[in-house]
Amino acid sequence: MTLLLLAGTGDARRIAGQLAGQDVIASLAGATRQPEPLPVTTRRGGFGGAAEFERFLQQNAITAVLDATHPYASGITARTMQICRAQGIPFLQYLRPGWTPEPGDNWTDIRAEQEAAAHIPPGATVFLGTGRQSLAGFANLQGRDVICRQIDPPEGPFPFAGGRFLVGRPPFSVEDEVALFTELKIDWLIVKNAGGAASRTKLTAANQLGIPVLMLARPPLGDWPQVSTVAAAVDWALQQCKSE
Repeated sequence: MTLLLLAGTGDARRIAGQLAGQDVIASLAGATRQPEPLPVTTRRGGFGGAAEFERFLQQNAITAVLDATHPYASGITARTMQICRAQGIPFLQYLRPGWTPEPGDNWTDIRAEQEAAAHIPPGATVFLGTGRQSLAGFANLQGRDVICRQIDPPEGPFPFAGGRFLVGRPPFSVEDEVALFTELKIDWLIVKNAGGAASRTKLTAANQLGIPVLMLARPPLGDWPQVSTVAAAVDWALQQCKSE
């Protein structure tokens, strides 16, 4: 039995750590140029479409797939589930719980990136914590000072006027984020509701500094098996590894 772990998140790394020694292949899409090594066999780079993914499953005799990608990688998850269902391969999505507001939080939910401009006045300094993949959706924020943090140095210029990249590799403590937001004079924070304790520090910092937050809503839940804890995901994976 060979399990395919779709990785690329901190939780996927924890899952891989508990599956070391099992017949597991982890797949990293390549969003981060120099990711930390995983303790299981690892492939890097995208599959190149549905047909290539199907071929990979067949050539590597994959008998189960555990999707522990980012909660906003909904297109990848939906495609993977459809292919697994068609091929009769067991599939499970690990989807960590989203964040909920705490006392003092000033959050406004938005459904799409383009809605941000309606809430943020021109001239404001915006810290964009949504990653570079969604930058194009914020193009109507021209007229604001937009700062987008990413792990790797940028490969090209910022895609619209008034923006700049900030390179930083997590984890970031609350103290780090408070100091950074204060130094940059941040007026607004925009994030995806990714969930997880490690990346919540920026929200705690915004709370302490009284910075309002635009929270980009998660994609709708899919109609497929899901678990919300690392322990449950590992248990399922181990059961699959023991199957004949």
